[in-house]
Amino acid sequence: MSESAHSPTPRPRKRFGQHFLVRPDIVQRILALADLREVNTVLEIGPGRGALTRDLRQRCARLLLIEIDRDLAAELRDRFADDAAVRIIEGDVLKIDIAAELAGESPTTVVANLPYNISTPLLARLLRTPELYRRMVLMLQREVAERLCAAPGGKDYGALSVAVQLAARARVAFRVPPTAFHPQPKVESAVVVIEPLEHQPLDRAERDAVRGVTRALFNHRRKQLGNLMRQLSGRGGEILAELGIDPRRRPETLTPDDFVALTRALQEAEP
Repeated sequence: MSESAHSPTPRPRKRFGQHFLVRPDIVQRILALADLREVNTVLEIGPGRGALTRDLRQRCARLLLIEIDRDLAAELRDRFADDAAVRIIEGDVLKIDIAAELAGESPTTVVANLPYNISTPLLARLLRTPELYRRMVLMLQREVAERLCAAPGGKDYGALSVAVQLAARARVAFRVPPTAFHPQPKVESAVVVIEPLEHQPLDRAERDAVRGVTRALFNHRRKQLGNLMRQLSGRGGEILAELGIDPRRRPETLTPDDFVALTRALQEAEP
């Protein structure tokens, strides 16, 4: 997804959502945020022409690259043919078992310039195993980045916000204009830093359960919780009363901890 300043201009493939980063100053800001002083393993998703890749390799012991574009993957294999510490996986990151590929390599730092069309499902996959990661530095569409960090009560707050905030601390580090890419996207981007919590409050099964309830409620975010909870359980109204949650409230007003409490209560109410 990135273009080396010393490479000829690549031909981005629209079907992969490719926008190559062409601003060396932004590359350096991303590297600074990755904070690779004592990092053993880095996972770069969508390295493209390798603007970040060269510097990442200089700052880590092992580097795993996942690239879907076969021509770019071949170029990377040629470049790192003599470097046993660099491993290149050609394929769709949404179909790759990242946890298996990182076996024995955690905690890993993730650096990625993500195509807008896969950013949300990929984040969901990464957050299923947050314990594998030390830090993620991700280039995303600005609207997605803001959703990750949104507080309850706002229009940007949603299921993705809850999933991220239950597993990590997240912040928008800086915005990136369309002119930083070739070709220029039609939207603004932003770099987000996600730091998984050292002690995860939920295990994987609990995270999956909370995600299911959160999505179900946010699918009707303008409806009142009383109506929505009754659709999820015959005891939905009682659960809200037991938790002290006003049934007139809407999903977007609940905190991540509220969603955990609702999920656990729904599980206990199951026959």
